[in-house]
Amino acid sequence: MSSRSTGAPTPGRQAPDGGRAERIADAALALLAERGLRGLTHRAVDEAAGLPQGSTSNHARTRLALLRAVVRRQAERESVLLTPPGRPGDATAAGTPEELTEALAHALHEYLTAHRPLLVARYELALEATRRPELREIYDEAGRGFRDPLVALMRALGSPEPERHALSLVAWCDGLMFSCIAGSYHASVPSLDELRRGFAELFTGMGLAGFAAPECGDDAR
Repeated sequence: MSSRSTGAPTPGRQAPDGGRAERIADAALALLAERGLRGLTHRAVDEAAGLPQGSTSNHARTRLALLRAVVRRQAERESVLLTPPGRPGDATAAGTPEELTEALAHALHEYLTAHRPLLVARYELALEATRRPELREIYDEAGRGFRDPLVALMRALGSPEPERHALSLVAWCDGLMFSCIAGSYHASVPSLDELRRGFAELFTGMGLAGFAAPECGDDAR
């Protein structure tokens, strides 16, 4: 699995924005997906990023500092991934129930088909955060950037229990992604139509106005 597969710059090439910090963090994410936490060293990141030895140490002196930088970069890349084309906000900015369902289905499908290594890296970081309270703090901080807008969305959609419904939405998405990346469905990816139906059924079950499960479509897997 190469760094290209996670959207990280290939060794020896400058990141699109010219940012060394992003280049280092992207290389670290690629290594996490490919080798796990044991393979994440300052020297390995330098090599993967195509930078002189010592570059990563200058940017993040300790392993914890490197992990914190990686968590922030993970959140940045997920935020971009969850932004529907042509929309200034994220997937939750869609106006009508149909637009919201479509935006969420496309975002999840894109993640599962084109950015699978990024999900693997996220699971590595999540597990490490359960063992290191100092990493847990920054991991939770990054997570609030996604959770709080979802709570606001549930409230805007008329949910009588926005916090609980936001948790249900996150749990459904996380469970599906884990199953399709590392679980018993790792060889399967739901079609866009199946994801649309899943989101619509979830929102309908919450009793949110305007949602109804769509008819089966012909989308290929």
